[in-house]
Amino acid sequence: MPETTGINDQNYLLTRQYNNATNLNARIQLHARFSTNKYDWQRWVFDHFHIRPESRILELGCGPGFLWRNNQDRLPSNWEITLSDFSAGMLQEAQNNLSESSHAFIFRVIDAQRIPFEDQSFDAVIANHMLYHIPDREKALSEIQRILKPGGLFYAATGGQAHLQEINALLQKISGSELWGRNNDHAFGLENGAAELSRWFTKVELTRLDGELVVTEAEPLLAYIFSGRARYHLSEQQQQMLRQIVEQTLQAQKAVRITTSSGLFEATK
Repeated sequence: MPETTGINDQNYLLTRQYNNATNLNARIQLHARFSTNKYDWQRWVFDHFHIRPESRILELGCGPGFLWRNNQDRLPSNWEITLSDFSAGMLQEAQNNLSESSHAFIFRVIDAQRIPFEDQSFDAVIANHMLYHIPDREKALSEIQRILKPGGLFYAATGGQAHLQEINALLQKISGSELWGRNNDHAFGLENGAAELSRWFTKVELTRLDGELVVTEAEPLLAYIFSGRARYHLSEQQQQMLRQIVEQTLQAQKAVRITTSSGLFEATK
């Protein structure tokens, strides 16, 4: 049986983490405001697509649809794009965010472990920071490989072991356990992603984007941290301790510096 942790516990993800976009938006806002790399992540991802005209595209785990909202000015009109998410609430957020788009998107609630499309029916599949959420990733990858046409492309964005390592260290210091969730051997990351994808695809390439958050305010950072499992697993006393450490660090150093390490895999069937 695949290992299930907080980061890929589907009940937790559906009922607490991604029933709507509130938690995700807290994380997006921190990166948008305090990243040293001011180029938009969604634009950067789109820059690396090599998707032909007249392609049929499926995004798994589309979230609030920001990949497409932030790139509306360069969407080919002849792309047929299906946006999907495991969460109906999150999919509704995507529909709302794209309601004024001139592009006719298709929206479907889909579990990536059971994709309801025929074999060889898509030219490209996209999974933007979501593969590590899937309990049975082998099943999902087999499904993605199945629905891609020969020569089709799979794009998978994820983080590396160094991503947010300062937040991980702080939470471990306070709680004695890993509460952010991605930095374990099971999770799909930059370090193990190529080997995993190579089992299903003939060619795998990785492009990295490393950087740093320089956070100068306590509340956005605390909102970011409490958008994850820390909200449910830290006691009130531990939460106060976390707040004190963040505020003291800002007072002493003027900023909290946090490593970011992300990247995009392009895998060819």
